[in-house]
Parts: sequence; C-alpha cells; structure tokens
Amino acid sequence: MHQPDAVLPDLRNLVAENEALRARIGYVMEQAQRNHEIMARHQAFDLEIVGASNFPQLVGTIFRLLPVISDLDAVTLSLVDTDADIYTVMHKLGVDFEALSDLLFCEHAVELGFEPSERPRPRLGPYTKAEHGAMFPHPPAGLQSVALVPLLRNKRLIGSLNLGSCDPERFTAALGTDFVEHMASIIAICLENVISNEMLKYIGLTDPLTGVYNRRYIDRRLVEEIARAQRQHYQISFMFIDVDHFKQVNDRIGHQAGDDVLREVAARIKMELRVSDALARFGGEEFVVLLINADLQAAAMVADRIRAGVADKPFDLAGGQSLDVAVSIGVAALDDGAREHPIEVVAQQLVASADAALYQAKEGGRNRVVMAG
Repeated sequence: MHQPDAVLPDLRNLVAENEALRARIGYVMEQAQRNHEIMARHQAFDLEIVGASNFPQLVGTIFRLLPVISDLDAVTLSLVDTDADIYTVMHKLGVDFEALSDLLFCEHAVELGFEPSERPRPRLGPYTKAEHGAMFPHPPAGLQSVALVPLLRNKRLIGSLNLGSCDPERFTAALGTDFVEHMASIIAICLENVISNEMLKYIGLTDPLTGVYNRRYIDRRLVEEIARAQRQHYQISFMFIDVDHFKQVNDRIGHQAGDDVLREVAARIKMELRVSDALARFGGEEFVVLLINADLQAAAMVADRIRAGVADKPFDLAGGQSLDVAVSIGVAALDDGAREHPIEVVAQQLVASADAALYQAKEGGRNRVVMAG
C-alpha cells in the first residue's frame, strides 16, 4: 500500500516540471511571435524597396525604414561611383543630395575596406572613429558597434550597407551574418535596377552630341514648372537661342567642326546658368533655356551675358582653326494672365513668344537679344 506522504514529493516535482514547461513554451511562443513580427516587418521593407520607382525613393526608404524595423541607431550607404557617373546623372535628374546626407560615394571599391575576394565578408565589430569615420560621417552619440555589409552584384562590389548600434553587443565578430547578407543582396539588386533605369531615363532625356537636355525633357519640364510657378507664385522665363549662320559653318569647315561648335556653344551657355535653370538642345543649331524665378528683365540680362560669352571669344577648333561664332536670342516670360488657360496651352504660348522674339533678333541683324513684347 502506497503511503500518501511518499506521493507528495512526486506530485510537487511534476507540478514544478509542468510550470517550467509552460514557462518554456510561453517563452518559445513569445520568441516565435517576435520573430514573426520581425520577419513581417522585413518582408514589408523588401516589398517597399522593390517597388521603389526611382533613386531618391529607394535610398530614402532605406534610410527611413531600416533603422526602425531593425532597431538601429545609424544607417548609411556607400556606393562605388567611378568617374562620378552616378552622382552626375542623379544630380541632373534633380536628386536632392542634401536630403540624403547619409548617402556616400567613393571612387574605387578598395576604399570600402573589404578583403579582396569574389565574395567579401561583412565586417562586424566595435566602432572606432579612425576605422569607421568615413562610413559614418555623422555618427550618433554613443555609437558602439557596427556592421559593414558588402553590396554585391554578379561578384562585383557596388557598395556597402553600413549599420550602427549604441549596443556594444549588437554587432560582434561571432555574430551570424546570413540575415544581413540576405538583406544586403536585395538592396543591391534594387539599387542596380533603379540606377540602370535612371541612367536610361537620363539618356532618353539628353542630347548625345552636346550632353545637355533634349526637347523631350524641356517639353515635360516646362509644363511641370509652369504648374509649380502658378501654385507658388514665382516668375519663369524662356529663351530661344539660335547659332547665327550655322549652315555656313558646316558648308565651309565641315560637319565635324559644326559639331564642335555646338558643343562649345552649349558649354558657354551653361556657364551663365544656375543649377535650377535648364538648358536643352531644341533641334539642329537651336537651344532653349528655362529660367526659374526670373522675370523678363532678369532673363534678358542673362541672355545678353550668354550672347557676349559666345561672341567675345573665338572658338578654337580641331586642327588649329579659330572661328568667330555668334548667337541670336529671343526671351519671353510667363504672363500673369496665363492662369486662365490650360497649362499645355500656356507652355506653347511661352515657347511661341520666345520664338517670335528670336525671329526679330535675327531679322534685326543677329548677335542680339530681343524681349517678347
């Protein structure tokens, strides 16, 4: 016959084991739920960056969301940009780099500091200013540990995703890196795709001979700027510029020299413009300029600087030839009464007014500026 007193310790042990098991199950379920939430946040992040339609949207999303979903104190992005091609194209497409201060560029992949390899490994460990200052130019106070994760495309190092934490144990050499490498691989694919698309967009909006914008770009930009000017109440002006007697240049010294003249004319026009202005080759020997926040008188002053900049110094051409070149310019400004008409109609009228003023400049003897009446 069992004694009751002998059964009690067994029951107590069983109850204690059950409570420990429940606690363990509760902890595992809590961790599983937490991991599920983390994975869901990262999946949402992946979908958002995959859906980014342009460069600033993609980079801005990385900087906005990654610190939140991964509980990070610093996130920067370094891109390899040999010859500054990416920076130049994005700048010309209107990317505001001041708003992307954690986006960094380097000329050569070796500057990123990874071991030369077909598949360089992430660099994890304690933060030091001497070693990591270039990757974190604006580090938060108390930054303790960092992970520098290579961005790879087809075994080519295109950049580095740089993660920082004020927790000294967050990134250590012993930490597994599969998760951050997977995240970096998705970011690398998105970056390459978006940069390629932006490059194609730039090519489609750029004149291949002179490197300035083409008519397609200026047609689109003009409509956008007129709409913005009407909302924000500022002036815009438009110039039509024509190279005087250009056919004689081609006939006398050849089309190659003519191409050189067009390139130099574009360069001299550009020297007189601000970053906010837009220069385009409209076709043949015609250029147009869109001046932002400039009334007719201010635009005429800029136009005369352009005219003088072209005419006052001979063009040095290949083969030691020197050539005097001049331009005629028509200038028009947005009419205050234009709000009553559709924007496309207003844009056409502005271009037509500048074109009519250009005609007057050419009829009046060329190498001159005429303002639309």
